[in-house]
Amino acid sequence: MSDLNTRVSPASPAPALVLIAEDEAEIADILAAYLQRSGLRTRHAADGREVLAMHQALEPDLLLLDVQMPHLDGWKVLSEIRSRSDTPVIMLTALDQDIDKLMGLRLGADDYVVKPFNPAEVVARVQAVLRRTRPSTPAPVQRLRVGAIQIDLDSHEASICRADRPQRLDLTLTEFKLLACLMRAPKRVFSRAELLVDCLPEGDTQERTVDSHISKLRKKLEALGIQGVPSSVWGVGYRFGGDP
Repeated sequence: MSDLNTRVSPASPAPALVLIAEDEAEIADILAAYLQRSGLRTRHAADGREVLAMHQALEPDLLLLDVQMPHLDGWKVLSEIRSRSDTPVIMLTALDQDIDKLMGLRLGADDYVVKPFNPAEVVARVQAVLRRTRPSTPAPVQRLRVGAIQIDLDSHEASICRADRPQRLDLTLTEFKLLACLMRAPKRVFSRAELLVDCLPEGDTQERTVDSHISKLRKKLEALGIQGVPSSVWGVGYRFGGDP
């Protein structure tokens, strides 16, 4: 039976609230569905004035802010919010110009997503920003073990632990991050977009790059007798899987 050792906190924080500021109802509905499926709460504002009112009333954990909003555009909304709050903001825009990205960052945006976008990537970016900015009550996990695989998060060491003696896994930093991410939730399926944001260097932007790193990680585990880890879930992504 798999054995997952972590430090447990007596209480978990409430799911984060994401305010979706988007005047196109279809896009807002799609984003809300993806975010809710990932365990987040959502509310929707359809114009700039409504965004400011709902932001003040709800105090969301993150704002997804479209640039081209009725009444007040996203730049004016962001400027007003930054004058009174440090709420994380991810800009959504059809403008793919460096000057627009620089303006958003200069005004205090935390990230920038260009339309058309993959909703799964937006969710991954939201989760990444929330991890950086939202207070977390659980104590940090120091060591994880699932079956025979054990990793130490402080020393960045991984090993295969059997009856005779531990065998060290020689992993790159990216491979270690991928393995740690999957071991934290062994039954969960992670999309490539999530793994890309969480585990790969900032210079890697292609989801297929994840496949290459997963393949190398799998071969290293197979060399030490661990089969089927990580496992592929067709059309979705990867989970820890296997039967170590």
